[in-house]
Amino acid sequence: MTANPTEAFHGTTILSVRKGGVVAIGGDGQVTFGQTVVKANAKKVRRLSTGEVIGGFAGATADALTLFDRLEQKLEQHRGQLARACVELAKDWRMDRYLRRLDAMMIVADKDVTLLLAGTGDVLEPENGLAGIGSGGPYALAAAHALMDGKLDAETIVKKSLEIAADICIYTNRNLVVETIGK
Repeated sequence: MTANPTEAFHGTTILSVRKGGVVAIGGDGQVTFGQTVVKANAKKVRRLSTGEVIGGFAGATADALTLFDRLEQKLEQHRGQLARACVELAKDWRMDRYLRRLDAMMIVADKDVTLLLAGTGDVLEPENGLAGIGSGGPYALAAAHALMDGKLDAETIVKKSLEIAADICIYTNRNLVVETIGK
């Protein structure tokens, strides 16, 4: 494979839905390099902090894994308080010379709160319980908005919305991983 060495691995769809006392975060499994699919079954969603926190990432894989490790450390330091751990991680991410260069975004959630983290220092809580990131994030987010008023549960909304994103976004596939917390 010949590719421009400055091209980054990208192309992800991560979606979080909070409904009926359940939060679900799901993501596709496709990793691309330029116009080539190099992996179809990457796991971009995982459980953290003894399973009480779930998170998904978009961006450079090594950078995101570094951030997940740092978040786990912050969760230990702050006894599982997700919001506090995320604010402390965002401070480090913005101030630390090494971390400042990391190219990733994350959605993390526990039973009480969903947060979107970015390298700009932002720690945002979506007001409607929905968050989407990555190249297919806007498509999945729009689909989830449309499905929220129906009878579907959070996990089903995530799955259906990610499938819709896969129909539209060429950087999103149907190899889905969905994790839930709640009832």
